Amino acid sequence: MRLAHINLVARDAEALAAFYMSVMNCELLRRPKVLSGEKVSRGNGLSNSEIYTIWLKFPDLEHPFLEIHEHTVTHHRDQPRVNEPGFGHLSFQVEDISDALSKIIQAGGTQIGQVTDFGAPDEPYLIAYARDPEGNVLELEQGSNSGRRPVLPCWTSL
Repeated sequence: MRLAHINLVARDAEALAAFYMSVMNCELLRRPKVLSGEKVSRGNGLSNSEIYTIWLKFPDLEHPFLEIHEHTVTHHRDQPRVNEPGFGHLSFQVEDISDALSKIIQAGGTQIGQVTDFGAPDEPYLIAYARDPEGNVLELEQGSNSGRRPVLPCWTSL
């Protein structure tokens, strides 16, 4: 078994896809399309379902991919919180966490909390949380030049 894709339901699929392409360096995996009809409705349990769908490839990764859906009929939801049960966040490894946060904010996202070092003095490992323009939670990780994730003391006590 392997993870096939991650789905985000968007208020504006084009704008959200543009954010992930310009800020997070995702690429279009296939042309956007509209999904509708009896099979779609039967599959997702929504009558008269119509979905505009955009598939994006994560940088340097063939699978899983990011699937962005914009439904014709949506329900309002407040911004998700970091500690809500269910889907939590998308995590990206970045070269420069400050630069990534700056780009997210310039593109309409926001920062959550502060940049924090979970590494060791000789091997820093920075993390930060942010939101994309639609409020979805993102985690950014910046490791040392070694490219490997350190053993994090606060996680080993779990």
